[in-house]
Amino acid sequence: MRRHAGSLVGASVLLLLVIAAIAAPWIAPQDPLGMDPSQRLRAPSALHWLGTDSLGRDIFSRTLRGGRVSLLIGLGVSTLATCVGVTLGLLAGMVRGLEAPLMRLVDAMMAIPGILLAIALVSINKPTPLVLITAIALPEIPRMVRLVRAVVLTLRGQSFIEAATISGTRPLRTVIRHILPNAAAPIVVQATFIAGLAIILEASLSFLGAGAPPEVASWGNIIASGKSYIRTAPWIILSPGAALALTVLSINLLGDGLRDALDPRLARAIR
Repeated sequence: MRRHAGSLVGASVLLLLVIAAIAAPWIAPQDPLGMDPSQRLRAPSALHWLGTDSLGRDIFSRTLRGGRVSLLIGLGVSTLATCVGVTLGLLAGMVRGLEAPLMRLVDAMMAIPGILLAIALVSINKPTPLVLITAIALPEIPRMVRLVRAVVLTLRGQSFIEAATISGTRPLRTVIRHILPNAAAPIVVQATFIAGLAIILEASLSFLGAGAPPEVASWGNIIASGKSYIRTAPWIILSPGAALALTVLSINLLGDGLRDALDPRLARAIR
């Protein structure tokens, strides 16, 4: 019961964050890039609910607009890594001739630190959303491949898979009807984990200056701009930091709930 309550809370919070990010121009109509030196480093007030930064920009508006960037990156990275990783994982698990070369390629990719690979790819190209999604997704694809391959190898030894093979069921039909439904729970959990990690990595890249351009409001950029004023104006980093933590927590809670719903054995154990 507690698990379901936690996942419901996570889904609700995540939905509110998505709605707030989409409706940011109406909820916070102030220009997130509008600078007003006379209002610089103002504490939260009726005019600026979350205060202003060193350039007089409204933190509330910038935090809501920054949610668009982070949520888009998280969704894009999770989708790309899951689609590519599941496809390669199924090939490695089902086609014996492809297993060895694919897994050696995966091992080689996992030997490169993800953050360094992302920084290298972003530094070569202009940090557009597509480039950021690709740069962050590449290090996550090998983990999805290894997970799916392990699940496929486990399921291949089950009696119902052997019965389907003996009965003449085509491999593609076996994958769609038997492999994927039974592998859905771990795939969903890994996909939500990747989404949360991607949001953190995007903020980290922006904080290091290798992510979203400075003129784009993102949580990492806001935190980076406020690090020098953490003692005199802590509200600059508190708002985007809290939004970042809340988003990742809600995604993880949602992933746990989806895992429980998709795994019949776990659902019976919880009951």
